[in-house]
Amino acid sequence: MTTPPPQQRLRFIEPAALIGVLVHDLAVFRRYWLSTTFSSVVEPTIYLLAFGFGFGSLVSVVGGYRYLDFLGTGVVGTAVLFTSAFAGMFQTFVRRTFQHTYDAVLATPVDVHELVSGEALWIGAKAAVYGCAPLGVAVLFGLRPSPTVVLVPAIGFVTGLGFGLFGMWMSALVPNIDSFNYIISAVLTPLFLVAGTFFPLNTLPPWAHTASQLNPLYHCVELVRHAVFNRLSLNDVGHLAALAFFAAAMWVGAVVFLRRKLID
Repeated sequence: MTTPPPQQRLRFIEPAALIGVLVHDLAVFRRYWLSTTFSSVVEPTIYLLAFGFGFGSLVSVVGGYRYLDFLGTGVVGTAVLFTSAFAGMFQTFVRRTFQHTYDAVLATPVDVHELVSGEALWIGAKAAVYGCAPLGVAVLFGLRPSPTVVLVPAIGFVTGLGFGLFGMWMSALVPNIDSFNYIISAVLTPLFLVAGTFFPLNTLPPWAHTASQLNPLYHCVELVRHAVFNRLSLNDVGHLAALAFFAAAMWVGAVVFLRRKLID
């Protein structure tokens, strides 16, 4: 009589579950990639061209950078923010509330934390790609990046991961889809305006400059700018740690509150 093999203990996050979520996202993305890519690339490019040539004609150098270079590296953060946060908010809300996609996914061997992780990884990957579009435009207008510019997609991924999870968390809090207007106006807009994208933060009052240290987008912009111009230092470890902490905290919030909506 043979002894049955011992049951394999499941891991906290099963790779097969993550892959399943990512494959689903890829299959859906293949149907609407053109419209998503258009909006994600064109909007930050308009910011770059309008502000770059508008203010750039009045201010030639900002913070030791040519203004178009300063703006081009800063708009990377803006592209990452809106690509990831909007996807996390609207996409998650629609799939949970109207399409009931997550009900179908959770009927398979996928738990809520694996679903959240897979969705966030996909959002982060898109943000990493779309965030490079403003840099490409800036290069056409004279930006000369250093070899360390290859780190920019990784920075965009970590930032997009955090803001995508933030959006997913918010999607579990709002009572209806129109309520996202509060988050966009009261949270996202101030974050992108006070992140060192359009002007140096040392021009702000001391209290505002100190408060900006809590803005994840500020840390993204600093990392991107330093990577593009090869000015990386030990201080950038702190910027990276802040982004990693932000992503981890948003993951916990997204998992806890989406679990309440989807299961509890």
